[in-house]
Amino acid sequence: MADDFQFIRETRKEKPLNRKRLFQHMLETVLLAVIFGAVGCLTFVLLKPRIEQYFMPEEKPQISFTEPEQTPDEEVTPDTKDDEKSEPEKVIIEKPASMDLAEYQALQNKMYAVGREADKFIVSVTNVKNDTDIFNTPYENKGIGSGVIIANTGEYLLILTEKKTIQGAASIRVTFVDDQTVKAELQQYDGNTGIAVLRVNTRAIGDDTRDQIAVATLGTSVGVSQGQMVLAVGSPIGTIHSILTGNITSNRNSISTMDCNYTVFTTDMVGSANAGGALINTEGEIIGFILQDYNMQKEQTTLAAVSISELKGVIELLSNDKPVPYLGMRISTVTDEISETYQMPKGVYVREVALDSPAMAAGFQSGDVITKINGVSIAAAEDYEKLVRTLSVEEVIHITYERQDAENYISLESDVRVGVLE
Repeated sequence: MADDFQFIRETRKEKPLNRKRLFQHMLETVLLAVIFGAVGCLTFVLLKPRIEQYFMPEEKPQISFTEPEQTPDEEVTPDTKDDEKSEPEKVIIEKPASMDLAEYQALQNKMYAVGREADKFIVSVTNVKNDTDIFNTPYENKGIGSGVIIANTGEYLLILTEKKTIQGAASIRVTFVDDQTVKAELQQYDGNTGIAVLRVNTRAIGDDTRDQIAVATLGTSVGVSQGQMVLAVGSPIGTIHSILTGNITSNRNSISTMDCNYTVFTTDMVGSANAGGALINTEGEIIGFILQDYNMQKEQTTLAAVSISELKGVIELLSNDKPVPYLGMRISTVTDEISETYQMPKGVYVREVALDSPAMAAGFQSGDVITKINGVSIAAAEDYEKLVRTLSVEEVIHITYERQDAENYISLESDVRVGVLE
C-alpha cells in the first residue's frame, strides 16, 4: 500500500505576457523620464547664474583714469665732425603777416567745431524738489546744472557733476544732447571737493541717443601753460550747451583743501557765477573741471577750473562706487629750504586740523610734521595725498609725526581711524 502512495506534483504555468500593459508601463516610464529631464534642465538653467555668482562672483569692471607717462626731453647734440667747421645757420627774416577777418573767422569756426563735438558728452542735470507754496499747495521746483559723461560700464553711464547741483533732490533727471531725458541716481560724492558721480542705466537710453552721445576723454593738465587756447563747455554762462573760447591766464594758483592741494587754472573767459562744465584743449580733451567755488578771484566772473590730473584720483574712486578717504588735515610740504631756515624736520606740515575730523579725534594739532604713515616715509604733500587715496574707510592707520615743544621737536605716534567727509 505504501507503494501505491504518490506525492501530488504541481506544475507552475507561466502567466501569459500582457503586451498591452507592458507597452503602457514603458510609455509611462518614458513620459516620466521626459518630465524629470525637462524639470531638471529648467532648474539648472534657472539656478546656474546664482550658483555661478555664489561660487564664482563676477567682478565689476574697475574704472581707471591714468596719467600719460612724462618722458624727459631728449638731449639734442650738434652733429659735428673733428677738424670740420660747421656752416653758419641761415637767418631768414620774414615780414610778420597780419590775420585778416576771414582768417580769424576760420580759426573761430575751428574752435567752435571742437566745442560742438564736445557737446556730445555734455548733459543737463535737473534737480527736482518737492516744495509747497504760501497756500500749502505742493509743486515741483526744478534746478538745472551741467554734467560730463566720463565712463560707460556697459550697465551704467557715469556722469560727473557738482553735488550742489543735486542738493536736496527728490529725483534727478539727465537730458542728453538729443533732448532725451532719463532718470539718474547719485552713486558717490566727495564732501571735500564737492564733485559727484551720477549713474544712468544704459537700458533706459534709446538707440538714437546712443549714436549721438560720447564719453569724454580726461586728458592731462601737466603741460598747461599761460596763453594756451582753451574752450569752456557745459554751462559756462549758465546756459546748457553754451561754448566759450579763450586763453589760460594763470597756471600757478593753488587751493589747499582737507587732505589734498589742487592747482587752479584761471582764464580770460567771462562766465556766470554759477558756471559749470569742463575746460577742454583744442583736441577736445578735458584739462580742468569748472568749480567756481575754487575761483581765486571771487570778485570777478572769469572762469576758473581745477586741474583734471589732480582730480583723477577722486574721480576714479567715485566712479568705482568707493567713498573718498578722509583724515581732515590741511597740509603742505616742508621743503629743504624751509627745514633749514626754521629748523623743522622734513615731511608734511599740518596747517590746520578740521573740527570733528578723524585727525582731531586722534590728537593732531596745527604745527605737527608728519614723517611716516604705516611705516612709509612721507617726504612731500604729494606722497601724503597718494597714500591717503589708497586707504579704506574705517581702516586704522599708524602715523608717526614730530611736534615742537618748548625747545625742540619730539617724536610722537598716533592711530587714526579713516573716515568720510559728508
